Amino acid sequence: MSAMYTVLAGGVGASRFLQGLAMTVPQHEVTVISNTGDDLEFAGLHVSPDTDIVIYALAGVVNPETGWGLSGDTFAVVEALQRFGYERWFSLGDRDLATAVHRTRLLRAGWPMHRVVADLTRAWGLDVRVLPMSDDPVRTVIEGPEGDLPFQEYMVRRRTEVDVRGIRFAGAAAARPAPGVLEALREARAVILAPSNPFVSIGPILAVPGVRQALAETRAARVAISPVIAGQVVKGPAAKMLAALGQEVSALGVARLYRGLVDLFVLDTADAGLAPAVEALGMRALVTETLMSSDERKRALARAILAALEVPR
Repeated sequence: MSAMYTVLAGGVGASRFLQGLAMTVPQHEVTVISNTGDDLEFAGLHVSPDTDIVIYALAGVVNPETGWGLSGDTFAVVEALQRFGYERWFSLGDRDLATAVHRTRLLRAGWPMHRVVADLTRAWGLDVRVLPMSDDPVRTVIEGPEGDLPFQEYMVRRRTEVDVRGIRFAGAAAARPAPGVLEALREARAVILAPSNPFVSIGPILAVPGVRQALAETRAARVAISPVIAGQVVKGPAAKMLAALGQEVSALGVARLYRGLVDLFVLDTADAGLAPAVEALGMRALVTETLMSSDERKRALARAILAALEVPR
């Protein structure tokens, strides 16, 4: 089964865009390729933060204040674990832990990750197809001045207060795209790179062998949405990473990272002045409101992109 729209997705920014897209086109027309480079083991359980954020957001149950976790969740389990010496640096709510328990049981029973994710998606009543980027373990590693850090240690425990010297994706070279991933890129009408961190949300997906090539060669219209607005990001460490890795901290800096991979680059109206420089990279620029602060603005962004692709809705 192929979908009209394939979205490469990280966490919060991607989930908000997907909410708008799912309000604009039928859910069954959307395939999400989800980043699993952020996955971690917590208290013996397999947690997939980016995949869960996407599922919860599309199901309408995500915590609107944080952009992750479940709305109204409680934290009795992680609080109780502190009695036994567990640090509470990574908080999962009690109902969120139920997802991790179920995922871990299925993985230990031998289910591949794509089948596990499909089961979770069905359980939440979604018609969107969510695919992990790979069934094989790929882990984002932050190279810092004191050594390597797993991504969640950098993001959550250290609160991104680390001088990033480099980023690598452990296991990527040996990984294979999950079933359906390459087809979703090749057969889509449009492939959209969500407004996610280009290094640690989109980067791991592109690091899986075959994915970057499929994106480069697809006949689909290819779109990327800048996560940087007027030199700032709404959430996450993308701006810090751009600076640390020697890139311009701007939407143009992001566009340069995607050169050769996208046909249309979406800029916020605050960055309208960058449009000519973006187009000089060989891609069209779409200037529109990209700050998704309400359902209407999420929907408006999706509609603007579809209109630019000449897909009436």
